[in-house]
Amino acid sequence: MDQISIIDELPKFAQLGIGIAVFVVVVGLLLFLVDKLPGYDKGRFAALVFLLPAGILLLIGMIVPAVRTFLLSFFDGKGEDFVGLDNYGWMFTEDDMQQVLINTLIWVIAVPVVATATGLIYAILIDKTRTEALAKALVFLPMGISFVGAGIIWKFVYAFKPVGQEQIGLLNQIVIWFGGSPQQWLINEPWNTFFLIVVMVWIQTGFATVVLSASIKSIPGEIVEAARLDGVNAWQMFWRVTVPSIRPALIVVVVTMSIAALKLFDLVRTMTAGNFGTSVIANEMYTQAFRLGQQGRGSAMAVVLFLLVTPIIIYQVRAMRARREER
Repeated sequence: MDQISIIDELPKFAQLGIGIAVFVVVVGLLLFLVDKLPGYDKGRFAALVFLLPAGILLLIGMIVPAVRTFLLSFFDGKGEDFVGLDNYGWMFTEDDMQQVLINTLIWVIAVPVVATATGLIYAILIDKTRTEALAKALVFLPMGISFVGAGIIWKFVYAFKPVGQEQIGLLNQIVIWFGGSPQQWLINEPWNTFFLIVVMVWIQTGFATVVLSASIKSIPGEIVEAARLDGVNAWQMFWRVTVPSIRPALIVVVVTMSIAALKLFDLVRTMTAGNFGTSVIANEMYTQAFRLGQQGRGSAMAVVLFLLVTPIIIYQVRAMRARREER
């Protein structure tokens, strides 16, 4: 029996222990060699030693799968026959896929704008009030709930029962109290997409409130006092003092929410599974690759999603560098 087969026969925890032991021995040996090197080479080699494990994990966990996904996007569903740009052509010409792209665009525009605006208004209203801490805690609570959990909660809020039956959905019960008829909120197109967006806004508003509130409190008091001496009203104070002063925080919040909206999967999958015209790119990518067995199409959607996220990340990095240079 060779050495590999002997290792395979060991229990999983034993294999893990051997792997950790080998890793510790290798790192220890490298650190010992670092200690023996001259001063100049020691720093560079030590940096290489500590970066090497992270680099290997990055290569195995991100770079290799990314390259493989990109290559698979040019093959058929089984990943065997080369089809060129057919998967990308299908993505931008199929009617259902065009609806998916439109839905994703709506999410990327609506969620950052509405959640940031709501969080900013809320942060200003509760600023320096007696119950500010409690108000922040209440609005931040949804951030502690997973997207799946939030989807289940709001699925009950939107629950529908036919007329004459007892409603278990809060929203339909409110509609009945005002003399209306219960609606199937998650089925009626195109409004069902906006009802899903409400859930995302409910989750993200707390994040926007906390970040923007901290930024508002960091505005120098001299600027505020000078503006008041100039006789500005509340509206002018908001647009000419508050918003320009917290612009970096606004950019961070909008960029973070834009990326989250682009990658959104959990809410849509939990509440509608992408049916009734509510699917987005991440959900459709999962459906094509893992439900329908179309690896090529799923990979193409993953590539497009990556290309959509990249410009936002680049903008954020440049904005951070610009702020650092200003300081």
